[in-house]
Amino acid sequence: MPRKPRLDTPGALHHVMARGIEGTKIFRNKGDFEDFLKRLGDIASDNRISVIAWSLMPNHLHLLIRTGKLSLSDAMRKLLTGYVVNFNKRYKRQGHLFQNRYKSILCEEEPYLLELVRYIHLNPLRAGVVKDIEELNKYPYSGHSIIVGKEKRPWQIKNEILERFDNDVRKAKVKYINYVTDGISVGRRPDLTGGGLIKSMGGWAEVISLRKRKERTPSDSRILGSGEYVQTILEEAEEKEAQSLRLRRRKVTLDKLSKKVAEYFRIYVEELQSGSRKREVQEARVWIAILGVKKLGFSGAEVARYLGVTTSCINRIAASGVMDKSCDEILQELLK
Repeated sequence: MPRKPRLDTPGALHHVMARGIEGTKIFRNKGDFEDFLKRLGDIASDNRISVIAWSLMPNHLHLLIRTGKLSLSDAMRKLLTGYVVNFNKRYKRQGHLFQNRYKSILCEEEPYLLELVRYIHLNPLRAGVVKDIEELNKYPYSGHSIIVGKEKRPWQIKNEILERFDNDVRKAKVKYINYVTDGISVGRRPDLTGGGLIKSMGGWAEVISLRKRKERTPSDSRILGSGEYVQTILEEAEEKEAQSLRLRRRKVTLDKLSKKVAEYFRIYVEELQSGSRKREVQEARVWIAILGVKKLGFSGAEVARYLGVTTSCINRIAASGVMDKSCDEILQELLK
């Protein structure tokens, strides 16, 4: 099953997780930690993103990020790619450092913000990197030490968290530490590391109860939040995609698309509309159907009329066809 695209919108809260490939250490020493944090701090400047919570362990990391001028994808690409390039140079290695692509969950701020901050900041304790809350307070590679005032990272958002506990900073820190300490006994929280109905409802028991009441609520594996929040995010994503398709259609006509595809297959454009059974012509029609319907927003009927075939034929191709690298490159050239 193909991966769903990431969901994002300015101001959205994301729980990001990344792990070293096959258990590889992604941070071997202080220099590695500091290199990563400098890059994170640079990206967090000028309201490009807001970093609310974070924890770095030798073989994995957690971030709680609110997007701003930069999208999550752009921010993570700058952060992880730059880090991996330097890491590989330092250790004279090649290849991937992180296991697959990073995982991200779009999170509803209420009621999840404080729960996520606590969960992420307790990771070094759960992983055995520190042995108790006193050591966690001083652990330099977690946002927890910044909130309690033991370390300084000017780019991290901390007042927003403290103000949720008390207007007096000293009292707020004490209450925050107590809140984090209370979370130790809770243990691991799988409901905070994924999305979907089970995670949002807090487990199978609540889902079963929902079903017994014959109630339905929207859910998505990429989102941790209420049904109403999920519905809003999905509607925004659909509208954003629709706007993108409309912009692409204004820029790329079916004539331009057909000409470019014909050039790639070294055939004449006229052959695409001639009913020819040549292998190259048939494959070119498949590419036009996939790009035209799935990527440029033309209807199956529009593409069918243009190529002189049936609408059902185009819709079937568009639904089942998969673009290869060259097909995607043609699209990118057309959109330049």
